[in-house]
Amino acid sequence: MHCPFCQNDDTKVVDTRISEDGHSIRRRRECPHCERRFTTVESTMLLVTKRSGNLEPFDRRKVIVGVRKACQGRPIDEDALKQLGQRVEEDLRSQGLAEVKSEDIGRAILKPLRELDEVAYLRFASVYQNFNGLDDFQTAINDLKQGKSSDK
Repeated sequence: MHCPFCQNDDTKVVDTRISEDGHSIRRRRECPHCERRFTTVESTMLLVTKRSGNLEPFDRRKVIVGVRKACQGRPIDEDALKQLGQRVEEDLRSQGLAEVKSEDIGRAILKPLRELDEVAYLRFASVYQNFNGLDDFQTAINDLKQGKSSDK
């Protein structure tokens, strides 16, 4: 790490702490040449492999935008959508992978969305799982009903 003050390329770490979100590391560094201290923040980048094969950085806002469409007209506030986006990102990062497929993101959305709102879940699942007709909807509704009876 280069010193931002004197550009010396050899600095030492004085203190290391993990951030509250657990996704970045804060390091306090000191330059042995000019003896000044500075802070760096290191974070991991989660990449998404799109169906086309392209790679792009994970963007929690895209998750929220996609789920918001499924939630149109439903009594769901913005904070709940933000929490769902955070939960999806935490779930993906907990897998310890540097790259995830876009399909994995869709799967990670389904469970928290089902808990948040069943109608929004059905809307999202119908697009994500490519429902072809009423039978697909009926199967999903039956699965929801079974899940409720097993929760009791």
